[in-house]
Amino acid sequence: MKSNGFELDYMPRLPENKDMTIGCIGSGFIMADCHLVAYRQVGFNPVAIASRNPENSKAVAERHHIKKVYNNYKDLMKDDSISVIDIAVPPDKVLEIIQEAVKHADHIKGILAQKPMGRNYTEAKEIVWLCENAGITLSANQNMRYDQSIRACKSLIDQKLLGKPVFASIDMRAIPHWMDWQERLGWATLRTMSIHHLDSFRFLFGDPDRVYCSVTQDPRTVKKFSHEDGISLYILEYDNGLRASAWDDVWSGPCREGSESDIYINWRVEGTKGIAKGTIGWPYYPTSTPSTMDFTTIQHPGEWLKPRWDEVWFPDAFAGPMAQLICAIEDNKEPELSGKDNLKTMALVDACYQSYKEHRAISIDEIINNK
Repeated sequence: MKSNGFELDYMPRLPENKDMTIGCIGSGFIMADCHLVAYRQVGFNPVAIASRNPENSKAVAERHHIKKVYNNYKDLMKDDSISVIDIAVPPDKVLEIIQEAVKHADHIKGILAQKPMGRNYTEAKEIVWLCENAGITLSANQNMRYDQSIRACKSLIDQKLLGKPVFASIDMRAIPHWMDWQERLGWATLRTMSIHHLDSFRFLFGDPDRVYCSVTQDPRTVKKFSHEDGISLYILEYDNGLRASAWDDVWSGPCREGSESDIYINWRVEGTKGIAKGTIGWPYYPTSTPSTMDFTTIQHPGEWLKPRWDEVWFPDAFAGPMAQLICAIEDNKEPELSGKDNLKTMALVDACYQSYKEHRAISIDEIINNK
């Protein structure tokens, strides 16, 4: 996309071989309404599906014209016509599925694992080791990196149009749909919502040197299940001076209890040569709402530039993680969203948990070196 003479690279690179066969594990909302919708839009080739609920698998297969339905994921993995496994299940089930997948490395060449990639850094590290040892290309489905506004901002940063980043923020006031497995695991925000923001900060700026996190319970959600990490606030410190901060407010006031609603996600990046600010359209799903980005730079003084697009995060951006995995297999290169890279995101999330419990800043290295 060109905007007032600036080139913005905000869409994923698609592979040459869109016919690479995909076996889908999971038949819930993320698979049925995001993954498979996005895959069909760009011409990918899902050929089989399995989940814990075979009847639901059959319904999803019929909806998305998938010919093969298996009673369980073990049977699906025995199908030697399948080259890529797409996993969209609760995080406490990912390891056992990948333990089975690596037994079929003769035909399984790639795995896309939904975030979080396991229950914690230690489990994610084992998943990475299993795939590396089997010669399987592993990617984590950190799909906010493919939100169009986040990629457009990354394009500005890479072109030095914002100069040296000084301060960045994400302000989320949104009420997620909580999933049954979260009650089982006792997680609310950090591993489900904040992980997107933490990974996006890593995508934009690289690895922070430490993080300080503070949390409190969400008054609404605590009535459904016990948790600590409801409203989550955190500051990422970079030794080069950059600071990045997010306020992940899943309470957002009593708007489900009778007050007016004020739901949004806004982000902002300030640099030495420019400012970019944007909105994330996800909170308005299923209303199709594109994310936005406005930016100003000293190279184009006195004006806010406002490029726009029709694509949305949910579901369009979900094509990106699968596209980069297939491209990596084609190119015989490490994928952008490699499992190995995602270990840093998993460590950063674990650091947030340790930080709020110990009331101190925690470095990523402290997590990595102690596991």
